[in-house]
Amino acid sequence: MAALEEFVASILQRKDMPSDDARCVAASLVRSEARGWKTHGLSRVKSYVDMLDEGLFNPVPAMHHTVLRGGVVFDADGAMGAVAARDILRAARHALRDSASVLVVARDVGHLGALGVHVLAAAESGLFCMAGQQTPRLLALEGFERRAIGNNPLAFGCPLPDAPPLVFDMACSKAARGHILLAAREGRSIPPGWAVDDEGASTTDASRALHGALLPAGDAKGLGLAMMVQVLAASLSATDASNARAAPSLREGGGTSRVGAFFWFVDPDAFGSRAAFDESMSDWTGYFIGSSTRGAARLPGQRGATLEEQARKHGIALSAPVQDDLTALAQRFELPFVAPRRA
Repeated sequence: MAALEEFVASILQRKDMPSDDARCVAASLVRSEARGWKTHGLSRVKSYVDMLDEGLFNPVPAMHHTVLRGGVVFDADGAMGAVAARDILRAARHALRDSASVLVVARDVGHLGALGVHVLAAAESGLFCMAGQQTPRLLALEGFERRAIGNNPLAFGCPLPDAPPLVFDMACSKAARGHILLAAREGRSIPPGWAVDDEGASTTDASRALHGALLPAGDAKGLGLAMMVQVLAASLSATDASNARAAPSLREGGGTSRVGAFFWFVDPDAFGSRAAFDESMSDWTGYFIGSSTRGAARLPGQRGATLEEQARKHGIALSAPVQDDLTALAQRFELPFVAPRRA
């Protein structure tokens, strides 16, 4: 994993990113890959370089923030998402000295990648964190004549005593668009119920799905969650100078730039005894896991923690298309690259 992080960081530094920021993004992508979020892991390196080429990310942002009562307004100045998330956590921890919880509304943020990796970092520091990000319009129901709203991902993380944190990460669609991008790239079909084509009809053809719309998880319930994220990430981050009605554009290669996001941080210590909180967390999660004698019950984040541990011991296996992308980038930037084992 360390070699992959160093390699990705070297690529980003060739695109004028400061060393610390490049390493932050690289670590986020590699950790996402290791935890099984492959659609938001190393498959994103090429699209991120493309977006830096196009000026859609700011490699040297002048980020700043304003502290409110119980909140923070954070201007990311087009920073890549992992860089913004790192500094948002720092700002939130400072604000939590005077508040039990802090809502951070972020403007002009680059693609955050897997939200789970950011809420995980907050949970590892002892905080509960919920996060969401605005996306291009991608969701519709069958029969809709156009994409209606973003699939606006949502995640939360929470510390768990003597165990890896809870980490739940979802798009409001039945499946993340990254899964469809990967399927189209590898020439695979997608399961029924994931998407509709550009005429509003259900399809299993990944290429047709990319020109259509994603179906929401739980039908209207998924749309409702997307609307909640839209309020917190997009409408709260709107300014008089911005066009609040404008939606971010959709790139065929994936990724968004300069959109709104939110992070809600809660300090459990502010609400009572940490020991009591830990005992309650252990009690209900233990009961949950014990609800299946066949091992069917699993906490969100448990699988990712296991995969990450295995990756740190045995390395990361990459698909052929991702290896090809990384090899091409190594040639472009004249960097040494030893491809890991293939998945």
